[in-house]
Amino acid sequence: MCRIAILDSGVTVNHPHIGNVIDGLAITPHGPTPDYIDWLGHGTAVAAAIHEKSPDVSLLIVKIFGRQLAATIDQLISGIEWALDHQADFINLSLGTPNEAHCERFRPLIERSSRIGSQIISARTMNGKPCFPGALPGVIGVEADPAIPRDEIRYSDGIATASPYPRPIPGVPPEKNLHGVSFAVANVTGFLSAQTTRTRK
Repeated sequence: MCRIAILDSGVTVNHPHIGNVIDGLAITPHGPTPDYIDWLGHGTAVAAAIHEKSPDVSLLIVKIFGRQLAATIDQLISGIEWALDHQADFINLSLGTPNEAHCERFRPLIERSSRIGSQIISARTMNGKPCFPGALPGVIGVEADPAIPRDEIRYSDGIATASPYPRPIPGVPPEKNLHGVSFAVANVTGFLSAQTTRTRK
């Protein structure tokens, strides 16, 4: 079964839009803990968007965001390493950093992911500026386009474009729901993992 690692704010495991969580942890500034409960809702929404499009995949949860959507570069690097150690086929990074100084830390992980057949999917730009690791070669970099329907993606030469909206909430206009490149990344991960799952069957 295809495995997707989601680096975010954790998940609410018993949420009706989430399924097949097989392992996880939180990576805090003080080290790892087994508690990956989502206190922000962002990671749960990301996981739900992926699960909607690829319900047969197994989810590996890596909580790097605690009470706010911010983490250290060490947490992010450790989270990617954990995902690679646990044979994730796809690593969903609905996040990124504009700091080019961190690129050298990402490159060995990208090379390792390529060797073992894992694919990192990450935001390519944020606010019009390059975002890393999504803007680096070897990563599927994602752009958001609200004109693209949620049931489509566009993909060419390692760059994917998708809708910035997660699963809809009945009675809530899309623009009032969570939205942004985070969910474009999740939508791309869901589509690509679904294709992989169908190929393996």
